[in-house]
Amino acid sequence: MTVPLVRQQRDRPRVRGLGMVGATGIGALLAVQARINGALGARMDDAVAAGLVSFFGGFVVLLVGSVVLPQARRGARNLVAELRRPGGLRWWQCLGGVCGGYLVFSQGMAATVLGVAMFTVAVVAGQVTSGLVVDRLGLGPAGPQRVTATRLLGAGLAVVAVVIAVSAKLRGTEGSWLVLLPALAGLGLGWQAAVNGRMKQAADSAVFAATVNFGVGMVALAVAFAVEVVLRGFPAFPAEVWLYTGGLLGIFVIGGSVALVRVTGVLVLSLGMIAGQLVGALVLDVFAPATGAGVPASTVVGVLLTLLAVGVAAMPDRAGRAARRLPR
Repeated sequence: MTVPLVRQQRDRPRVRGLGMVGATGIGALLAVQARINGALGARMDDAVAAGLVSFFGGFVVLLVGSVVLPQARRGARNLVAELRRPGGLRWWQCLGGVCGGYLVFSQGMAATVLGVAMFTVAVVAGQVTSGLVVDRLGLGPAGPQRVTATRLLGAGLAVVAVVIAVSAKLRGTEGSWLVLLPALAGLGLGWQAAVNGRMKQAADSAVFAATVNFGVGMVALAVAFAVEVVLRGFPAFPAEVWLYTGGLLGIFVIGGSVALVRVTGVLVLSLGMIAGQLVGALVLDVFAPATGAGVPASTVVGVLLTLLAVGVAAMPDRAGRAARRLPR
């Protein structure tokens, strides 16, 4: 075994740990973005329009970056070459942004009926399930990863933790067939993380991969918005500038996730982002509450349990590592 390979294996737990911290930070940014986009959607009375505005703002900034930055321009050429290469990246692996657009669409369709708490639980359940399956099939850039007992336990703990975190808002909530919409959105988020990571790997540019993701999501939302305009008319746009900054935060969310998924795998990335969202939401509720209600103790317990779930799911696969070391 060569010295560089030994060093790489020794540094892998540290890199993976940093990836988990990064995923949690991305989740915290996502919580802030959700607060901003939620406020915009409430002011416009239109979640789809708010999502389209967010995607459009992020896409414009990323498009400028893709034109200006040499690495991003090379990324465009690399991606085209990879799509043309026999056995290379498939065109459908560039459509991860559709899942982000569908998540926004499902928010507009189901969040009000189900309640935010039930909606969140359904999304997380779908997301961790998808993370396990996607990692097992090796669809992400990290390659195939075994479904170990610790990964299953971590995924289950995450769902239980989110249920506990939102339990104060679940009381009196009745489910319906609409719960399938956020569950499917959660499944799509796992697949989105995997294909976006593949796309970044092929392009060798997180900026250009994020640009494609935003562009695809923007087009999907534009189609839904066009139908909505025909049915409901054009919404009014508020004047406050800060309501339009969600797309800028989305750049760091998408760009960071496509860069980290190769290190963490889809499941750990998803769990880290879920933990970050809960921590970020808790901090916002404490220091910048949207309502006068306090923070329930169940929310704090759920946040701590989610952090534990991330640590459990990220435990090294010692059995798989030992099997790979056996002589063939």
